Amino acid sequence: MNSIKYKDVLYEHRELAHLKDLLDSSAALFRDKDAFLVKDKPGGPYRAVSFGEFKADVDALGTALLSLGLAGKNIALLGENRYEWVVSYLAVTNGVGVVVPLDRELCAGEIAHFITRADVGAVIYSGKGERVMEEVRAHVATECYISMDAWENTGARRSFSRLTEEGKRLVEAGQRGYLDARVDPESLCAILFTSGVMGMPKGVMLSHKNIAANIRNMSRYVDVTGDHTGLSVLPMHHTYEMTCHILTAVYQGCRVAICEGLKHILKNMAEAKASVLLGVPLIFENMHRKILRQKERTGKTRRIRGAVTLSRLLGGQNLSAARWMFRELHQATGGALHLFIAGGAPMDPEVIKDFCAMGIPMIQGYGMTESAPIIALNKDKYSKPASVGLPLPDTEVQVIDVDEDGIGEIVCRGDSVMMGYYRDEEETKRVLVDGWLHTGDLGYFDGEGFLYVTGRKKNIIVTKNGKNISPEEIENYLYDIPYIREVLVWGLEDGKNGDVVVCADIFPDSAFAWEEHGRPLTDDELKSALKEAIDKVNEKMPLYKRVKRFALREEEFEKTTTKKIKRAQQSGIGRRGRREL
Repeated sequence: MNSIKYKDVLYEHRELAHLKDLLDSSAALFRDKDAFLVKDKPGGPYRAVSFGEFKADVDALGTALLSLGLAGKNIALLGENRYEWVVSYLAVTNGVGVVVPLDRELCAGEIAHFITRADVGAVIYSGKGERVMEEVRAHVATECYISMDAWENTGARRSFSRLTEEGKRLVEAGQRGYLDARVDPESLCAILFTSGVMGMPKGVMLSHKNIAANIRNMSRYVDVTGDHTGLSVLPMHHTYEMTCHILTAVYQGCRVAICEGLKHILKNMAEAKASVLLGVPLIFENMHRKILRQKERTGKTRRIRGAVTLSRLLGGQNLSAARWMFRELHQATGGALHLFIAGGAPMDPEVIKDFCAMGIPMIQGYGMTESAPIIALNKDKYSKPASVGLPLPDTEVQVIDVDEDGIGEIVCRGDSVMMGYYRDEEETKRVLVDGWLHTGDLGYFDGEGFLYVTGRKKNIIVTKNGKNISPEEIENYLYDIPYIREVLVWGLEDGKNGDVVVCADIFPDSAFAWEEHGRPLTDDELKSALKEAIDKVNEKMPLYKRVKRFALREEEFEKTTTKKIKRAQQSGIGRRGRREL
C-alpha cells in the first residue's frame, strides 16, 4: 500500500471557514474590482460587475428568500451558465439553506424525481426551462418557484428581479437577519446528484468545510490572483466548474466571464481577453484539432509542427519565445492566455505538451464530486503532463490492493471528503470506510509522489488467465490515430476459445479522412486505413491488450453535460450506432 500526504505548497492564502466567509472577505478585499463579465443580450458586449455589487446582489436575494419563509429549506437551482446562477447559489448557501444544483438538460420527470428525493422546498430556474418547469409544477408540490427571467410575480411563480429589488429595500430598511446569519462550517451546504462510484445517481452531501477546504488547498498549488480573467464554459451545476473555477476565482479575486456556449469559446475568449480556461479534455482536444486543421488548410502544417517540435525540444522554458512563434494563435484568442486546466476525464499528455510548446501552460488534475471535488492537482510552476498531479495539501491519498504492475485502487481522506450520500446510509458505508473515500479509480504513484490514473475499477476487462486490462489505457493509444474522433473500448468473450478479446467502437473523423485523401472515403477504404493504423498501435502493447476487433459508428457517442462518454450505456453489440464486429 502506497500512501502520500503532500505538504509543500507554492502559495499561501487566507484561512477560509465557509462560503459566507468566502464572499464577505473577498468583497472587502476586492470591492471595486471586476468580479464578473456578463452579457445583457446574446452577442452583445461584456458588462462588468464588481465584487461590491456582487455581494449586494447576493445579500438582497438572500434577504428576500428569508422573507418568503425559506429558512432551512433545500432549494434547487437549474439553468444555463449566467450571473444570476452564481448569485442564487451563494444567496442560498450563505444564510438561507442548502443548494441543490440540477442539470438543466434533464427531462421534467427526472427533475421532479430529484426535487422529491432531495426534499426541495423551492426552485430557482432559468426562463429557458419554463416549459419543462410547467410540467414539473403539475406533478410536484413545491412551495415556491422563482424564474430568473420573469418580470412579474404570477401565482406560485416569483420573479428573480422583483425579489432582488425587494431584498435591497429590506436591507436598506435595516433588516439584517440574512447579513448577520451565522454559518456552521460543518453544516450541509450542497446536495449534488452524481452517479457516484457505485452506479446509480446519489445525492452527494458537501459541507461548507468540504468546499472551503478544497478551494483553499487548490489555491495553494495554482495562483490566479492579479489581473486574470477566467472564461466559464462548463455547466455550473457541476462542482468541478462551480468550485474549481467560479468559487476559487471569487476567493482569489479573479474576474469570471460567462461564456455564451461551447460554439462561442474562441470568440468569447478574445472578447473577454481570457487568461484562464478550465475545461474537460474534449474541449481542449477539439481546440487542438482545429488549430492544426486551420494550418492544414493554409498549407502551414509542416511549419507549425516544426515550431511545436522545436519548442518542445527547448522544454517550454521560454514562454515569450513560444508566444512569439505562435503569435497568430495568441492574437486570435485575445492575447492574454496564461493557463489551461483540464479535468473530469483522462487528458492526452501529448496535447498538454503541444499547448505548453505553443506558449500556453497547461496542467491537469483529478477528483470526484465526493471529494468536493479535487483530490490531486499539478502545480502551475511544476507539473507532469501524463500525471494528474500531487495530492492536495492536507489530503492523504493511498493506492491499495496493488497488483503485480503496481496499480491499485485510489482512496483518500481529508477535509474535502463528503459527509455522505443523502438519505442513503448503505451506499455511504460502502464508499466511506474509516474516513477513507474509495474512489473506484485505479492508479499508481511515481517516485516523486505524482499520481497517475489508469482507469475505473468497474470498467476493467478481465481475461480468462486473470490479466486486467484498463479500457481507458487502450483508448489513449487509439486516440493517437487521426482517423479516430471518438472511441470506446470494451471486452467481448470469444465463442471460439472462451477468452476475452479487446474490441473498439469507433466514431471516425470523416473530415480528417477527406482532407488527407482529397475526397470522402468509402466504408471499406476507411476500415482499411483504420486497420492499418490499429495494427501499428497494437505493436506498442502486449498481446493480451491488443485490439482484435473494431466497429464503425454512424453517430457520436451519447455524452454527459461535461462531455464524457456514457460508457455503461453504449459498449457492446446492439447499442446505438452501427456495429460491424
